[in-house]
Amino acid sequence: MAPYLAAVRNYWSLLPAIAVIVGLILLYAIPTLINPQWTSSILALFRQFPDASLELAEASAKAAGPKAESRQPVAVGAYAGQPQHAGVPPEQPPADAEPTRAEQAAGVLGPQQIKSRRMLAIFMVCAAVALIGFNVVLNREANGCYEAAKAWGAIDGKADKDPCVNKIYGSFFGDGSGEAFETKQQPVVAYQLVRGKKPTYLRWIQNAPKYDESDLLIGTSMECNLDLKVKEEADRISVLIDSDSPCPPSDDISLTAVKLKKPLGDREIVTVGDKPVKEINPDVDSWPTVLKKLVTGG
Repeated sequence: MAPYLAAVRNYWSLLPAIAVIVGLILLYAIPTLINPQWTSSILALFRQFPDASLELAEASAKAAGPKAESRQPVAVGAYAGQPQHAGVPPEQPPADAEPTRAEQAAGVLGPQQIKSRRMLAIFMVCAAVALIGFNVVLNREANGCYEAAKAWGAIDGKADKDPCVNKIYGSFFGDGSGEAFETKQQPVVAYQLVRGKKPTYLRWIQNAPKYDESDLLIGTSMECNLDLKVKEEADRISVLIDSDSPCPPSDDISLTAVKLKKPLGDREIVTVGDKPVKEINPDVDSWPTVLKKLVTGG
C-alpha cells in the first residue's frame, strides 16, 4: 500500500496545509461548542437578504391596511400574528418555539438549531483530530523507513523526500546467489534477522521481502547489490561483496532477503577475513514513543 501514498506521505510538505485546515475548523468549531449563538450572530453580519423579501413584507403590511390598525398592540414575546384581547395577558411562546423571521435575520437560533450546530461542531472537531492522526501515521511511517535506511549505512540525499519509496526498498535484481571470483572482496557491514518481532518497515517499502521467505536481510547500495554473495555452510554463513573496489556512499539501500536451508542456530555470520558481521535491528518507533516525542517535541 505504501508506494501509492507517495504523493501524500511527505510530512513536512503536508504540515502547512493541515495546519491551515485544522485552524479554520477549530476557529468555527470551538466557539460553536461553547455557545452556537456567537458564531450565528457573527455570520449574520455578513448575510445578505434579497430586496424581493423586503418588498413582499411591505406589500403584506399594506394589504392588512385598516385591519392592522384596529388590532390591539402585540406585546413583546407574543406569537407573530396572534390577536390580542383587552384585559387578557398575551400567551407566552413555548420554550422550543422557532425564532421569528426578524430573529432569524438577526441570527437568533432556536433550541433545535442550537443542538444541531453543536453536533456539527463536534463532528468537525473529530474530523480535525482524525486529520492530525492521519498525518502522524504518515510521519511515523516515513521516519521509520528513514531511520532503517540510515542504520544500513545510507547517507542523506534526494531520496530523503520519500524514504519508503526511494531510500530503502527490496532488491530488484540480486539475490546473493552465485560464486565469488574476485581475488579481493569487500566486507558486508551488517545484517538483520527476521525473527519473532518482524520488522514493521518492511510492510511499507517497495518490493518488500516477504516475512515467511526471509531469514536474513542484508542491505547494500544499488551499485553493490548484484555483487552480494551469500554462502551457507555447516558451521557458518559467509557474506561478502564480490568487488575489488569499495562500495561508494549512497543515499539508498537495497535489501536482499536470504532464505536459509536450515535454521541459523548457533552458526556465526562472517564476512571477509572471517570477521563477524554486526547484527542490527532497525524498526519503527512504537506508538508510546511517537506520542512521547509529540508531547516533548523530541
